[in-house]
Amino acid sequence: PLRDRRHDRTTPAGGARLTADPFRSVAETGPCRTRRRPPRNARRGKRAACLQEAARGDAASSYAVQPKGADMPLSLNVIRERARAFAREWTGESSERAEAQSFWNAFFNVFGVNRRRVAVFEQKAQRFTGSQHGRIDVFWPGVLLIEHKSQGRDLDAAYAQATDYFAGLKDRELPRYILVSDFQRFRLHDLESGERSEFPLAELHKEIVRFGFISGYQTRTYKEEDPVNVQAAERMGKLHDALKAAGYDGHALELLLVRLLFCLFADDTGIFPRQAFHDLIAQRTSEDGADLGLWIGRLFQVLNTPDDKRQTTLDEQLAELPYVNGKLFEEPLPLADFNAQMRGLLLDASQLDWSRISPAIFGSMFQSVMDAKARRNLGAHYTSEKNILKLIGPLFLDGLKAELDKAGNDEKKLAQLHRKLATLKFLDPACGCGNFLIIAYRELRQLELEVLTRQFARQGSVLVQVQDHVLVDVDQFHGIEVEEFPAQIAQVAMWLMDHQMNQRVSAQFGENITRLPLKKSATIVHGNALRIDWNDVVPALALDYILGNPPFIGSKLMSADQREDLLAVAGNLKGAGVLDFVSAWYLKAAQFIEGKATRCAFVSTNSICQGEQVGILWGEMLARGMRIFFAHRTFRWNNEARGVAAVHCVIVGFAQGEITPKRLFDYQDIAGQPHEVVAGNINPYLVDAVDVLLPNRSKPICDVPEIGIGNKPIDGGNYLFTTEERDAFIAIEPAAEKWFRRWLGSDEFINGWERWCLWLGDCPPHELRAMPEALKRVEAVRALRKASKSAPTQKLADTPTRFHVENIPDDNYLVIPEVSSERRDFIPIGFMSPDTLCSNLVKIVSHATLHDFGVVTSTMHMAWVRTVCGRLKSDYRYSAGIVYNNFPWPELGDDGKHRAVIEAAAQAVLDARTQFPDATLADLYNPLTMPPVLVKAHAALDKAVDAAYLAAEKSAGRKPPKLTTDAERVAFLFERYQALTELLPAPAPRRARKASRAPG
Repeated sequence: PLRDRRHDRTTPAGGARLTADPFRSVAETGPCRTRRRPPRNARRGKRAACLQEAARGDAASSYAVQPKGADMPLSLNVIRERARAFAREWTGESSERAEAQSFWNAFFNVFGVNRRRVAVFEQKAQRFTGSQHGRIDVFWPGVLLIEHKSQGRDLDAAYAQATDYFAGLKDRELPRYILVSDFQRFRLHDLESGERSEFPLAELHKEIVRFGFISGYQTRTYKEEDPVNVQAAERMGKLHDALKAAGYDGHALELLLVRLLFCLFADDTGIFPRQAFHDLIAQRTSEDGADLGLWIGRLFQVLNTPDDKRQTTLDEQLAELPYVNGKLFEEPLPLADFNAQMRGLLLDASQLDWSRISPAIFGSMFQSVMDAKARRNLGAHYTSEKNILKLIGPLFLDGLKAELDKAGNDEKKLAQLHRKLATLKFLDPACGCGNFLIIAYRELRQLELEVLTRQFARQGSVLVQVQDHVLVDVDQFHGIEVEEFPAQIAQVAMWLMDHQMNQRVSAQFGENITRLPLKKSATIVHGNALRIDWNDVVPALALDYILGNPPFIGSKLMSADQREDLLAVAGNLKGAGVLDFVSAWYLKAAQFIEGKATRCAFVSTNSICQGEQVGILWGEMLARGMRIFFAHRTFRWNNEARGVAAVHCVIVGFAQGEITPKRLFDYQDIAGQPHEVVAGNINPYLVDAVDVLLPNRSKPICDVPEIGIGNKPIDGGNYLFTTEERDAFIAIEPAAEKWFRRWLGSDEFINGWERWCLWLGDCPPHELRAMPEALKRVEAVRALRKASKSAPTQKLADTPTRFHVENIPDDNYLVIPEVSSERRDFIPIGFMSPDTLCSNLVKIVSHATLHDFGVVTSTMHMAWVRTVCGRLKSDYRYSAGIVYNNFPWPELGDDGKHRAVIEAAAQAVLDARTQFPDATLADLYNPLTMPPVLVKAHAALDKAVDAAYLAAEKSAGRKPPKLTTDAERVAFLFERYQALTELLPAPAPRRARKASRAPG
C-alpha cells in the first residue's frame, strides 16, 4: 500500500478509485474492490425514496446522488436544496454510535464532495489528557476536525475533546476549523479568526456559506503576510532545485513549474475535481518516482485535449479532469525524470491549501525560486498591494467608483457603466510577474460584481446564466516583460485571479462559474519593451491606461545594453546620458500616447523629479504636451522584509493635455500615510506650482556670495593622513609639522573625525628639499599622475605639490556638506577658518556672513533642498548649479531690519551648538538627540527668515503666502524664482555630459 500523506490513509497500490456516491458499495476501478457496509434496515425505505426522487430530477433530494464529475463545484443554489433535503432526512436522528458515519458521508455530499477524497473516520491520535490515545470522529488534515455526539450531549465538552487531539497531530495537520454536532445542532469554530457560530440542523441551508472551505465558495481576504505564500514558493523552489540539479533546466523547467503551479491551484479551487491532481500523484505513481514524469506528461496532454477528442478508454482519473485550453498545455515538453525525493517534494507542495495563495504577490515569489540566493528573503520580491493601489486608485479606479456612486441603482446608467468596464484596455510595459495587472483586473471585476448586484437587486429580478452577464475578462489586459519566466507566470496568474473572481460571482449569485476551457487570455509579450513597437501588443487607439513599475536602475548602474536601450528611446535628447533607466519608459509612453486620450502612471525612484534629471526628462515631456494630473510625492517603498533596503519612490500620473482635478499626495512622514490635496497644477518637482525647470546655473540668481567646491588633490592619498599617521610622519620629519592643515570632507565635518593634509603647494623649494620624507610623497604623486590615462592628469605631474582643484579661502567661510542624511531636518552647516582645507566632498561659500548662514540653514532653504536636490540613495546631494544658484533669497528692505534679525537668530543657533562642546554635528542634528535649546534656536531662525519673505511680499503689494508645509514653501519659492528669472538672460548651456555607450 501507498501512504497518502494529505489524507493519512492507506490506499491500494494501483490506485483503487472510490465513487462519489456514498450509497454505492463497490469501488469503480482498480484491483482492490472494497465493499462498504449498507445502510441500516430501519432507514432503507426512506433513503430509497430519496434516491427515487433524485432519479426523477427532484432538486430537493439531489444531495443523495452524485452524477459523473460531481466533485466539480455545485452551484450554491443546488447546495442549498441539498441542505434542505439533508435536514429533512436526518431530523430526529440521535444515536452517535449507529449513524454518525453515514451522517457525515451525507453531510459532505451536500456540498458535492466525496468524503473519502478529503477526510477519514476514526483517525487514531494521542491526547493531552486522559487516555494516551483516542480516535477523531472525522479528520481532514490541515482543514477540519469533527467531533460528533449523540443528541442532547454537551457541545462544549465535545469541543474540548476535539482540541485535546491536537497533541497527536503534526503542525501541518492542525486544522483551521473544528465542527461539533449532535445531529440536530452544529457549532463551527474558526481557529484562525476566532469566530464561533451555532445553528440548528433545520437552518443548515441558511448557513452553507460558513462551509465555503468545503464547497469552494469561500470569500477570502488574501494577505501579503500569509505564510502560505512563502511556504508555497519555498516548496516549489526545492522542487526546482532538485530538477535543475538532475539536468532538467532552462525553458522546459520554467514551463513545467508554471504548469504545476496551475495544477496545484486548480486542485484546491474547484477548477479540478477536489484534490484530483494530488490523488493522481499519490495513488497512481510509484514511490520511487520513476514513472512520475510519464504521468505528468500524460496529464498535460489530457488537459490540452477537448472532451470530445478524448478516447473512451482513457483512465478514469485522467478523464475527470477538464479541458483547459488557453495554450497553457499546448507546447510539448521533454519528459522529466523524477526520483523519490522529487516526488516527495511535489506531494509536499500539494499538501498546502493553494486556495489561500494570492496571485497578486505569489507570482513574484514564485519567480524567486529561480534564484536560490533571492529565495532566502522571499519577502523582498513582491510589490505590495498597498503600493499598487496608490497608483491604480487615482489613475482609474477612483473615477470608476465615482461613476458607480453616481449611477446609484439606475439600471440604464449601470448598464452603460458595465459596457465601459468591459471595453477598457490596460498595458503594463514592464509587467514582471503581472502584479499591477492582476490587482487592476481584480478591482475591475469587483466593480463589475457591484454593478451586477445593483442591476439585479430589484425585487423579482433574477439573474440566471450568470456567466453570460460577466463581461470583464482577462483579454483586456496586456503586458511586456523582457524575461520569459515572469512573463509566463503573469499569464497564468491572470487566469488564477480570474478564477478567484469567478468564485466571488458564484458565491454572490449562487450559480457556479468556471471559465473552462480557457478561451481568452491576457496578452503578455516576452520582449524588450524599449525596442518593440507597443502597437504590436495593443493598438494605441484602443488603449486606455498604461501603468506599472519599470526597473529602478540609476544612470551610473546601467549595463551597456540598458544604456543602449535608453538612448534608442531618447534619440537626440540633450543630456540623456545622465537619466535613470526608468526615464526611457516615460519617454516611450509619451511618444506612444501623443494625440491620444490614454492616461499613464508609473512608480519611479524620486530621482526623476529631483536634481539635474528634471530639466532633461521633463523638458522633453512638457514639450510633447504631457501634464501631470496626479502624483505621490516621495515615500518609502518597502514591505517590511528583513534586510530589504527601502527605496524612496514617487508615483507620477500623466497624460497629454490638462486633466482636472489634479490630485497631489504628500507625506509628512515618508513611511506614513499620504495626505491628499487638490492642486491647481503639479509641476515636474511634484509641487503645486507653475511648471518650472531649473537649469544647472554657474552663478546665483540673487546677489549673494558665490559657492564652489573644495579641493581635489588627485594624490592617491599620499597627502592625506589620520592623526596617528600625521604624528608618526612628524616624528620622522619634524620640519613638516607646520605644513600640515586640518582636512575636512562631509564625513569629517559632520562626525568630527580628524584628518590632515600635507599641503606643500606654498612650501619654498629650499625647505621642501630639506624634507626627504615629504619629497618621497611628492615623487609618488608625480608618478601616479604620469601613469594616468587622462591627458589633463598627466599634465598635473608637472606641478606635483599642487592640487588638481584648489579652493583655499583667505577668510572664514561656510561649509555645506555635499551629502547628508535625509533623516535630519537640517543639513549641518557651519563656519570654518582658512587654516582648514576642505575636500571636494563639501561646498564652500567664501566671505559668507551670518545672514547667509541663517538663510541656508533655515527650514525655507531646506524645503527647497528636499524638493530639488539630487539624491545619493536617499540622502540629500547638495549641488551648486541646481540648489544654491537657483534659490530665491529673501528680498531685504533698505532699513536692514530683517537682516539684523536673521543675523541675531543665526548667531543664537551657533551659540546653542557651543553649549555642547563634546557633541558632533551628527549628534546635534540627529532628530532623536537634538538638544531642545538648539531646536528652539532653529525655530526662532525660521521665524526670522519667514518674516523677511512675508515682509517683501507685503511691501510689493502681493498677498503673503502660507508657509506651514514644505509643499507651500516650495510653491511660493517657485513663484519667486519665476519672477526673479523672467528678466535674466538664459543661462549659458553647460557642455552636455557625453553618454557612455560602454563601460569605461
